[in-house]
Parts: sequence; structure tokens; C-alpha cells
Amino acid sequence: MTNLDLTKLPNKAPEYDLQQLLEAGCHFGHQKRKWHPKMAPYIYMEKDGVHIFDLAKTAQQLQLAYNYAYQLGKEGKLLIFVGTKRQAREVITEAALDAGAMYINSRWLGGFLTNWKQIYKSIKHMLELEKGLESDKFENYTKYEQVQLKKELIRLERFFQGVKQLKRRPDALFVVDPVREQIAVQEAQTMDIPVIAITDSNADPNLVDLPIPANDDAFGSIKLITQQVAQAYKAGKSS
Repeated sequence: MTNLDLTKLPNKAPEYDLQQLLEAGCHFGHQKRKWHPKMAPYIYMEKDGVHIFDLAKTAQQLQLAYNYAYQLGKEGKLLIFVGTKRQAREVITEAALDAGAMYINSRWLGGFLTNWKQIYKSIKHMLELEKGLESDKFENYTKYEQVQLKKELIRLERFFQGVKQLKRRPDALFVVDPVREQIAVQEAQTMDIPVIAITDSNADPNLVDLPIPANDDAFGSIKLITQQVAQAYKAGKSS
């Protein structure tokens, strides 16, 4: 966790309708036996062995996340959206592209933040391969060699397609499911990079800077929250 000060942010966030959050499925946590005790302040009740979030607190945290993302956009800071679980990939990609942000939707490569120089070399190599294969740079290579280069490009694009324009470490991450993206969260902590995260009842909210307590498995919940953060970032950039 960084020393992020959220108290001085201008309030740009909309008022969120709790019914809208309910209909998106944001309220369902995990089964009680899987919970993390530090999520207790965000839990309203238990029903049939499942924790139910206090949606008023979800809305409150989402407003904070909106204001912070807006400020990041306004200041020209880099925000990367991270979501590699199946139900998050498409949402993350579309929201980030619409907001002019970057994204990682396949797999977080260990060292992405902590070994940035090596990661940047890989991104540069991908761009060189892409350019070379589009032109005639490799026309004197054997057919087998060209096939191998194409395979290498496909592999690199899987990891770096959403961050191909990245030339330095990001200023913040937005993460769907900090338990699944544990390595990303740990690296962000190490490098003092703030993390906003959709935080389900099985996660430790103290490991991220701005937890948004909500279901991180339901498509509707992921979509609503991700789109709000992306729209905030986009609005900040155009302000």
C-alpha cells in the first residue's frame, strides 16, 4: 500500500443508485468460510452461508475510485487496467480502449513492474517484429524462419498487445480480483504504485490502496465498476 491521499480529490463522481449496483450483482460476496476477516467493515450480512456487501459502502468506494481515476486522467498519468479472468478480459479491453488507457488481459508477467527494463526490451522487440513482418525486412529469411518469427510475435502480443505504447512504469493499476492478480499487486506495492481493485470478500483490502467491495466474478459487477473507472479516467483526460 502506498501513502495515497484521497481526501483532497475534487468530487467529480456521480451518485450511484444502489438498485443499479444490486441489479449488476455487486452485492454477492463469497461463501462465509472463504472470507477474509479484514473485509468485515464492508459486509452487511450473511445469507445462506454467503456474505452480502453493504452497497452503500460499495457506492462510496466507487465514488472515491472515480475521483481518483479522473485526477489521474487530468494529470496525464498512466493507468493500466488488469483483468485476466475469463469474464473480465473483454470488459477490461473495451473499457481501456475507450478511455485511451492500457490493459493486460492475458497474463501478468512476473517482473512487469519490478524488472521493467527487461519488459520494455520485450515490448520494443515485439514492435520491431511487427514492423519487420509488415515490411520486407525478413524476405531473405527462410520460410521456416519467418514462421518462427510470426509465432514469436503472436506470443509477445498475447502479453503486451494492450501495453504496446508503454514507455515507462504506470502511475496506477486498476485490478479485477487482487487475489488472482496477487503478483501484480505485490509488484505495485514494491514499486510504490497505487492500486484500485474490485475486492471480493475473500481478499485482504489492506493490500490495495482503494478497494471497491463487490463481486469480482459476476460479469455485470465487473462491467459496471470497470466502465465507471474508465469513464472517469477518460473524462479527466478531456478536462
